[in-house]
Amino acid sequence: MTAPRRIETDRLILEAPVEADADAVFERYASDPDVTRYLGWPRHQSVDDTRGFLAFSASEWERWPAGPYLIRARSTGLLLGSTGLGFEGPREAVTGYVLAKDAWGHGYATEALRAMVDLSRQFSLVRVSAVCHAEHLASQRVLEKCGFTRDEAWSEPVTFPNVDTGVTQGGWCYELVLSERPRG
Repeated sequence: MTAPRRIETDRLILEAPVEADADAVFERYASDPDVTRYLGWPRHQSVDDTRGFLAFSASEWERWPAGPYLIRARSTGLLLGSTGLGFEGPREAVTGYVLAKDAWGHGYATEALRAMVDLSRQFSLVRVSAVCHAEHLASQRVLEKCGFTRDEAWSEPVTFPNVDTGVTQGGWCYELVLSERPRG
């Protein structure tokens, strides 16, 4: 089974990114220091960095049933950010989201994350997780609204390269268990 390359929600369109999206992704969110502060990937310094993300996205879509999605406003088509699923195997995936500053505070992250949870259910995933900086309260609230809980047993070092390069930061893993692991 392969995910649709386009998903529509009440207010959003989620689409697999293509090469032609490079300039918009770079300008709207990937190069913004405020937007990328708590992300696990380095802020893009040039459109070439963004093209690297797009090449990675294409390879994820070739290797797995889904990959990254760009988030657009359904009413205008304006690029708002990105989300997606990163498969860690056939039954588990990681997810996340990033939104341009002018898209903050409108419930778009929650709506996009719920679409990723619905997609995860369609693939009969057992678990979906997301790593969040300990100080990123808005992101923690989004995860909790969508049914994710903090994995209290998780204790891996996390580097958030836009906070302090090469320094381990306080990070939490949130998880959503969708079904019990198969026995055997």
